[in-house]
Amino acid sequence: MKKVILILIILVVVVFIVYRAKVVLERTRLEETKLEKSITPVEVEVVKKGNLTLSLNLIGDIKGKEEIDIFPKASGKLLELKVKEGDRVKKDQVVAVVDRDVDGVKFEPVEVISPVEGIVGMVYLDQGAAVNPPEPAPSMGTPLIRVVNMDQVKAVVNVVEEELGKIKKGQEAKIKVDAYPDKTFSGNVTLISPLVNQLTRTASVEIALPNPQHLLKPGMFAQVEISLGKKDDLILIPAYSILQEGEGKRVFVVTDGKAIPRKIETGISQNGRVEIKSGLAENDSLITSGQFLVKADEPVKVIAPRGGEK
Repeated sequence: MKKVILILIILVVVVFIVYRAKVVLERTRLEETKLEKSITPVEVEVVKKGNLTLSLNLIGDIKGKEEIDIFPKASGKLLELKVKEGDRVKKDQVVAVVDRDVDGVKFEPVEVISPVEGIVGMVYLDQGAAVNPPEPAPSMGTPLIRVVNMDQVKAVVNVVEEELGKIKKGQEAKIKVDAYPDKTFSGNVTLISPLVNQLTRTASVEIALPNPQHLLKPGMFAQVEISLGKKDDLILIPAYSILQEGEGKRVFVVTDGKAIPRKIETGISQNGRVEIKSGLAENDSLITSGQFLVKADEPVKVIAPRGGEK
């Protein structure tokens, strides 16, 4: 009888111990679940050094290397126009004839010649129109045609004065136009205006472009990217990982499973990447997603970026 009672007591103790262990385990799991739910998930990027190709993006217009309006040398009527738009003319070629007769007086017709070689870009007048030379003032003259040198063209852009110091003659430039969206044209800076417009605070800059096929036409809208060189061995991070903090900036890094704030000093930026002058070092684990939700020194859970591996 005593033996049976002892066995029952042992069974009761074992059942109690198992029950208590199960209760403790459930509580532990619940606490871990609550803790895990309170930990902010973040994505990180290991900080590395890289290079930045610097450039200045501008908009402008395509113009001919030479665009010359041709005027008659005497007043009269346009007797004959020997060219039409799109014709190629040579230097010293006769392009028009002006009849300078007046009532009761006969004069020899005056030939109008082109001072340059190029393409007739515009015809201003029809035969029979009254014409005048650009004297005593150019505004009083009557232009007959415009001749454009299209074998080489130029992209003309206006650059704000604070950017002018970055531009030098000879710098490479890439040009795109709407007519050829998949094509990029290359040229070089050839002229930087010595004058700054007082109203716009800009100065004119010209980029010369070879144009053997005449694809680029005067009047086209141009998107211009002037190369400013390259900087090497820079600590670069995504611009979207940076938080504005009053007048300063900061980021978060993950250290020992916690989000640690770092004040940073930024430098140049290009194509969404920003130079970090101070505040970060190579191989830091930079938080690039979730940085707006984390708090300083609180634990975080590093997850794989979408499409990436843990």
